[in-house]
Amino acid sequence: MYFKVALISLLIDRVFGEFSFLKSYKHPVIYIGDLIKFFESKFYHDSKSRGLYLVLFVVGVVFLLSFFVENLVKNEYILAIFGSMTISFKMLLESVGDILKNPQNIKYLVSRDTKDLSESDVYKAGIETLGENLSDGVVAPLFYLLFFGVTGAFVYKAINTLDSMVGYKNDRYKNFGFFSAKLDDVANFIPSRITALLIYPRQKVFKCGKLHESPNAGYPICALAYRIGVRLGGDTKYFGEVKKKPYFGEGRVEIKRGDVLRALSIKKLYDIVLIVGVLGAIFI
Repeated sequence: MYFKVALISLLIDRVFGEFSFLKSYKHPVIYIGDLIKFFESKFYHDSKSRGLYLVLFVVGVVFLLSFFVENLVKNEYILAIFGSMTISFKMLLESVGDILKNPQNIKYLVSRDTKDLSESDVYKAGIETLGENLSDGVVAPLFYLLFFGVTGAFVYKAINTLDSMVGYKNDRYKNFGFFSAKLDDVANFIPSRITALLIYPRQKVFKCGKLHESPNAGYPICALAYRIGVRLGGDTKYFGEVKKKPYFGEGRVEIKRGDVLRALSIKKLYDIVLIVGVLGAIFI
């Protein structure tokens, strides 16, 4: 396992985040997105087979490049810098925190209609985003980094980016993005459940998580709902149409500012994990 690299990667992300202070820096996920856009612009066809070629092309390129870098660079600290680029904990906390300063910022975080959201709905959307992205942006890349190194973390990031760009069930992507969405479901199966256990280790989280249409997203969302004592989910409007969704968790339906703050306090748990890991690396 790549324990030391994963630990230092998390520490680097907690301190430096997305390296936004570097003016000429372009995040690797942007390059992966450019790769997806290139393939789509040249080879798009409304078919599952063409979508499979997209997955093979993008994952293959990312695997080869990250494998080359990982085998070229032997220094664990340099590898950890690359590893930190797959983690987005600091950015996630800051992005969700920004909705407390300006509720309009929620439009940058979610795909649902945000124009007529009440204050409670804005806070609810922020907490749901936090739960889902704790899995996708923190636990999952750390999981693959820990067991499969920098190569594994970047391959996961490629899969997750594919899903976020083409994994939709609309007319354009329901076939072309089919394999991207399914592969993301597989890649997040274990991390989503680990995330839920870290947030709220109770059996009822797993019963609640099954209510979500996604095979993974419901678990961390339910865990956060139970942890802070509110109900998330419920009917939500997407592209002008109301989508019927179950409630997740127990407690108040009206979400308040304090609930967002309690949800964001999850960072303390991750910092404890980080401190314990550092001590373990020192003394083991």
